[in-house]
Amino acid sequence: MSEDVLDELFDVIEDRKKNLPEGSYTTSLFTHEKGENEVLEKLGEETTELILAAKDDDTDEIAYESADIVYHLLVLLAMKDMNVEDLRAELAERR
Repeated sequence: MSEDVLDELFDVIEDRKKNLPEGSYTTSLFTHEKGENEVLEKLGEETTELILAAKDDDTDEIAYESADIVYHLLVLLAMKDMNVEDLRAELAERR
């Protein structure tokens, strides 16, 4: 996996946050009446689905649900005016 894919995805998320194009799922997360809670609920839902996929040893589903978690995590970072570099810096500290 290219490390650039996270940057590219985050750039799209930031663009959706700024421009709020109609019909975009990402836009709907930024404008949802529940606000940040909608993204937090999605993270919880996707985490549960990942756990179940892991329990079933379903590697395709593990990858799918992991991608959902990463996407929603990046949306949360954008909501908090953070970025991928903040995440990278924290992970580097833990090496």
